[in-house]
Amino acid sequence: MPTETLSPAEARDLKCLAGMIIPASTAYSVPGADDDLIMADMLQSLGRDFADVRTALANLARLAGGSFASLDPDRRGAVVGDFRAEGGQPLAILTRLVLLCYYRDDRVMRSLNLEPRPPFPKGHVVEQGDWSLLDQVRTRPRFWRDAP
Repeated sequence: MPTETLSPAEARDLKCLAGMIIPASTAYSVPGADDDLIMADMLQSLGRDFADVRTALANLARLAGGSFASLDPDRRGAVVGDFRAEGGQPLAILTRLVLLCYYRDDRVMRSLNLEPRPPFPKGHVVEQGDWSLLDQVRTRPRFWRDAP
């Protein structure tokens, strides 16, 4: 259970931004990342990333000059462009949160023809790739030091 929560304004901005990051698709019959179930998962999953997500949302609000969610769609697009250009760790963490919660939604997993379940204990089969692609890494001279 998270000990800290976003304010209603921050949650609205997160929901609006999440829907822009991953919009709903009628072609694939999947919700957007702003879906109520996915948003509830995001709000419950903030945990250790709470401060960074809050910082990212504060940066978004600063660029928007107030509430991001209340802007018209064209202005939102421009603000998101500035937000992406500004970048930084808080934005990367917020984006990771959106992606993680979106791709653990059962509806999204089914649309990808994957069984909506944890990866263990059954596991997932990973196709073998071309291991020779690692040859350059294996032959590289040592550039690290051993831990004490």
